Amino acid sequence: MLVYMATDHASLNLEVADLPQGRLAYRAAGPATISSPPVVFAHGVLVDGRLWEAVAERLAAEGIRSYAPTLPLGAHPWPMNPDADLSPRGIAQLMLDFMAALGLRDVTIVGNDTGGAICQIMLGADTSRIGAAVLTDCDAFGTFPPRAFAPLFRALRHPAVVACLAPGLRLDRVRHGQMAYGPLSSSPIDRRLTRDWVQPLGRKQIRRDVAKLARGVHPRVLLDAASRFSQFTGPVRVLWGEDDPFFRVDLGKQLRDAFPRASLSTVPAGRTFLPLDHPADVAREIIAATRGAALQR
Repeated sequence: MLVYMATDHASLNLEVADLPQGRLAYRAAGPATISSPPVVFAHGVLVDGRLWEAVAERLAAEGIRSYAPTLPLGAHPWPMNPDADLSPRGIAQLMLDFMAALGLRDVTIVGNDTGGAICQIMLGADTSRIGAAVLTDCDAFGTFPPRAFAPLFRALRHPAVVACLAPGLRLDRVRHGQMAYGPLSSSPIDRRLTRDWVQPLGRKQIRRDVAKLARGVHPRVLLDAASRFSQFTGPVRVLWGEDDPFFRVDLGKQLRDAFPRASLSTVPAGRTFLPLDHPADVAREIIAATRGAALQR
């Protein structure tokens, strides 16, 4: 497994990990030499690693090294290998392979939206490289996906359908409407950023990749993972937006109650994209989780 700087996509200022599944783009922030445990982020569908940029900056100021991979969930710059397992469990394995490629241990994993589901699958499987977790508004238990997102995931299962929808997503009013990114944030999202998020859907291989994920999204996947949460004894911090129309606070309470060492904090007026809208709150929870894991070592 190789790690190198991107040369054919230099405008994105990315580093690249060469994994068994293909090339994974990521951004690293914070001091290269650290004594505190590292942080690895997981974002949701049709989002890239820049979701975490403001959070990573705050962690770097505290001397914490973080890694924000752009997972193959539809906004990734390069397609993965044709035979790559990109189901939810496959993405969880990809995250573990990424951490292994970089030699990361005692990692604090941080998930949002679908990325929170990926983190839960990891917590219900191989936790040998994981020291702590922070889960922000995300799928959990029988909510995978939320009912309002079910039509989107049905569409994503079919690359030909997405090919028909992709041109409309280039329009700002469509991307930021009630059926797209609009309700996910409590403040306006940069339209250039969301344009970047949907642009890869114009490529056949990217649509193929995200279809693999969408076909594997089902409540039983997270219910199975949840049956083993009690085995993870590291600190888990749950941070939830009180105004999230898709992931209700009760879901965050269920997550808190499912782990042996978990806490729950809420953000008034917060919605799904807490890392964009409330990066200071997210960074605070990550710092607390990371320090808690360090004390446990």
